[in-house]
Amino acid sequence: MVNRRDYQTFSPDSETFVQQQPYNQRRSSFALFTCDPHTTYEADTTTEEQANFFFEVYGNSAKRYSSLASSRGNSTKSKEIETTYVISPEPVKKVGGEIDREIDEDSAVVSDIAPSPATTPINTNEQQRLLTDEGEANLPLRTDDPEFNDLITEAEHAIDEGILPERIYQGSSGSYFVRNRDNKTIGVFKPKNEEPYGHLNPKWTKWMHKMCCPCCFGRSCLIPNQGYMSEAGASVVDRKFGLNVVPKTKVVALASETFNYTAIDKAKAKSVKFATERFPDTLGKNMKAGLPPKIGSFQVFVNGFKDADCWIRRFQEEPLPEKVQKHFQHMFERLVCLDYIIRNTDRGNDNWLIKYDKEKADTPEDCIFIAAIDNGLAFPFKHPDEWRAYPYYWAWLPYASAPFSEETKDLILHKLKDLDLVQDMVDEMFAVFRHDKGFDKNLFERQASVMRGQILNLCQALEDKKSPLQLVQMPLLRIERRHDGGPSNRGSSFIQRFQDKYPFFSTC
Repeated sequence: MVNRRDYQTFSPDSETFVQQQPYNQRRSSFALFTCDPHTTYEADTTTEEQANFFFEVYGNSAKRYSSLASSRGNSTKSKEIETTYVISPEPVKKVGGEIDREIDEDSAVVSDIAPSPATTPINTNEQQRLLTDEGEANLPLRTDDPEFNDLITEAEHAIDEGILPERIYQGSSGSYFVRNRDNKTIGVFKPKNEEPYGHLNPKWTKWMHKMCCPCCFGRSCLIPNQGYMSEAGASVVDRKFGLNVVPKTKVVALASETFNYTAIDKAKAKSVKFATERFPDTLGKNMKAGLPPKIGSFQVFVNGFKDADCWIRRFQEEPLPEKVQKHFQHMFERLVCLDYIIRNTDRGNDNWLIKYDKEKADTPEDCIFIAAIDNGLAFPFKHPDEWRAYPYYWAWLPYASAPFSEETKDLILHKLKDLDLVQDMVDEMFAVFRHDKGFDKNLFERQASVMRGQILNLCQALEDKKSPLQLVQMPLLRIERRHDGGPSNRGSSFIQRFQDKYPFFSTC
């Protein structure tokens, strides 16, 4: 047990050492990272492999000034160390009494774990938005995507003309194929109150689950009834990192007779309809007939795709041509990156799709595609730690044993290291999630901390040329933001916490 200790931090502004507050060490290892005198990054436990990775990322701007090895091993049986780093962007020069910092590209930060003052202000947008106390926002009637708005308008016109959405009988929630006036399927709509544990879910399986197995009800790592937000959030992550595997998904409001409504809503709609038709010159001008719109996720429908399970079995019997196989591996790795970042707890081989056109084998880019659908059980506020582990089922496929390709590394690694891009993604997700009536800022910050930890692990796996299978075996961690208060909200730090509790079952 390590006793209370005092730590010293190098201050770039004064080029002197500043005495830190005593820190009560509760574990056998500790690491401190600082980019300026007001921002620090702490870690409860750090393996030697991960500490060296951090040191390489920060490059020459990191100065290791103490190291203490610990003999105790963690769950991964790798040696833990106690290491303190001091980050000082070089060169540092004074101009007119102020400090100018020229930071090399090698000293870029992996994510917004420890923002550099040269790239990100101390009071980041994420902090400001999470600390503001604005009233509950209403859902916009339209998105900022004109093409997507036209699609929703087309669906509304079709509903008005009697071409109603059709319920999808697969799955455990109320979801619907939405069609246009040409009777062509254009999207999949999933209402919030018809989600697996929503009070208007038309399917009895989850109701039986709730009644008969209350101890196993739901997934304790997820926020209940926010699957529609998770669908839209996965689309944000996919677009920000350029993965292009998630069909465009946004939150909209639709109303249809085929949706599951309460008897009261149906009676009200019937009464209003009768009144407006009976008195069109009076009530008809002041009342709008129809059922109340439902809030939910709308995902653009993809044509020509089939379940991955079907195609994978076929590929085992009829192997793909070499060029097509290489492109498919690259697309598969994009799916892996998406699922890992959002920590998808429900990725089986039946909820991601493959489209293969054998006639276009000469051009692999136009021959085979992957679509990641059903992303409603992602963005947990903690890693699974009770009964089930909710593994990634693609990890047992042969494609997961091959190391990440250079194409995948070139596509996403520099984006993972881009502080501004990661921060923009968190801000955009905040703007989407905050429209939910049950939105909680603290829970959203916990969701972001899990995502930061996943981004860190993924970045390290790409650097080390690991495989997707090795990626999912890395120690789980969270990067939590801590607000130290004070004027101007300076002094924020990030605490890295490793998973110390694991679920009882690891394969389901």
